[in-house]
Amino acid sequence: MSNVRTPTAAVADAAEDLALIAALMGGTRAMRAAGKAYLPQWPNESDDAFDARLRTATLFPAFARTVEVLAAKPFSRPITLGDDIPARVRDWTEDIDLQGRSLHSYAASLADAVLAEGMAGILVDYPTKDKGVKTVADERRAGLRPYFVHIRKGDILGWRSKRVRGVETLTQLRLLEQATIDDGPFGEKAIEQVRVLYIGKWEVWRETEQVDAEGKKIWVIYQSGTTTLKRIPFIPVYGKRTGFMTAVPPLMELAHSNVEHWQSKSDQQTILHVARVPILFAKNLGDAQIVVGASTAIKADGPDADMKFVEHTGKAIEAGRLSLLDLEDRMRQAGAELLVIKPGNVTEVQTLADNEQGMCALQRIAHDEEDAIDAALQLMAEWVGETQGGHVTIYKEFGAATLAQASLELLRDMTIDGTLSDETLFREAQRRGVISPELDWNGEKDRIAKNLKRPAAPVLQD
Repeated sequence: MSNVRTPTAAVADAAEDLALIAALMGGTRAMRAAGKAYLPQWPNESDDAFDARLRTATLFPAFARTVEVLAAKPFSRPITLGDDIPARVRDWTEDIDLQGRSLHSYAASLADAVLAEGMAGILVDYPTKDKGVKTVADERRAGLRPYFVHIRKGDILGWRSKRVRGVETLTQLRLLEQATIDDGPFGEKAIEQVRVLYIGKWEVWRETEQVDAEGKKIWVIYQSGTTTLKRIPFIPVYGKRTGFMTAVPPLMELAHSNVEHWQSKSDQQTILHVARVPILFAKNLGDAQIVVGASTAIKADGPDADMKFVEHTGKAIEAGRLSLLDLEDRMRQAGAELLVIKPGNVTEVQTLADNEQGMCALQRIAHDEEDAIDAALQLMAEWVGETQGGHVTIYKEFGAATLAQASLELLRDMTIDGTLSDETLFREAQRRGVISPELDWNGEKDRIAKNLKRPAAPVLQD
C-alpha cells in the first residue's frame, strides 16, 4: 500500500536519468561513488584490480561544462523588468527567494536545472503568519511577503490534475523536502518531510516511529494551513516537454556519451599503465638465478640465448586516443545542437520579423522560462491583492545557422571561461574551414603577440 512518500509511476521512471545526471554534475567524486553503476567490472577482473581502476578514473566533464555554458547564454545580459511590474513586486525581485538572490541569479540557477534535469519549477510560497499578525498592515510591519522557491525535478513525488475551463490544472502536488531538527542539546539532523499542496490549503507530513501491518513506518500530518489563492502556486519550467508535468533532459544523449567517455578513458588509462612498463624477456638462459642491475652481468651458453625488454607497439594506445578525441568532438556537437536555429520553430512575434526564420532549442527554453517567471510574478501579485504581476524579458538574441557555427561558438565560450586552450580553439576553427589550413598555430601565436594595442573607441560628448 502506498503512502504520501510513494512516488508516482512517471516520477519513478525518471529516477534513473536523474541519478545519472546527478553523478555527472557531481564530477569525478560522484562518479567514483556510483561504483559499478557506470564503470562495469569486466569478466575475470579481480575486485582489487577494479577498485584500483575506479580510484584512478577521472571524469571529462563534458556534460557539466556544456550545461554551464549553455545556461549562461540567456543570462549574459540582465533580465529586463517591464514597466507593468508593480513597485513593491519590483522591490522584491532584488531578493526574490528571501535568501539574498536577485531574480536574475534565481532565473540563471533555474536554467541550469532545466538544461541538466529537463524540468524544474517555481513555487510561490508565503511565510507562516504568527498569531498576532491579522491585517495587511501587520503583515507589512512583520516583513511578510510572497517569495520564490526553486523546486528541482527530483523533489516532485507526484501530482493530480484536471481540466478547468479547458486548461489542465493541478489539484494536488506532493513535494519532498529536507527539514533540519534539533538532535540533543547541541546537534542537529536532517529528516525528510512531504509537503502536499491543494487548491486553497496545504499539509506537511512527517514519518513516525509507528509501523503499519506491513511493517512500514506511518506518515502523519505535522502541519497544515490554508491559502487565499484559487490555484496551486506552482509553475513548471520545461527543458524538453513530453506532457503535462513531464519532460526529459534535452542533453540526455550527451550524458550517455559522457558515461561512454568515462568508461573508455578508464580502459585507456589501464592500457597506458600496462604499456608504460616494459616486460623483461629471457630465452635459453638456463636454470641459474638471474640478477638484473647496473653492476651485474648475465652469462649465457646457448647459441639462441637472448634477453631483452619487450615493449608495447603503441597501436592500441593510438587507436584509443583517437577514439576518445572523436567521442569528445561528438559530445561538443551534441551540446551545440541546442544553438542551431531550425526552420519551423517560429513564434508569432518572430513571424513579424523578416530576419528571423526560426529559433533554436535554447531560445525556446529561455522563452518558456520567461513565460514561467511572468506567471510566478502574477501569483505574487495575486497573493498581495495586486491586479497584475507584470512581465520580464530574458535575452534571446543568440543562435547559429549551422551546427559548425554553433559548435564553434560553444568552443569560443569554453575558451573564454578557461576550460579550453587557445590552440585547441584555433585548430577546431581550422578543421571547420573558418581559418585557412595553411596557417600554423606557432606562427599565428607570434603574430598575435606582435599586435599593436589598438586605441580605444572615441567617446562622444553631447
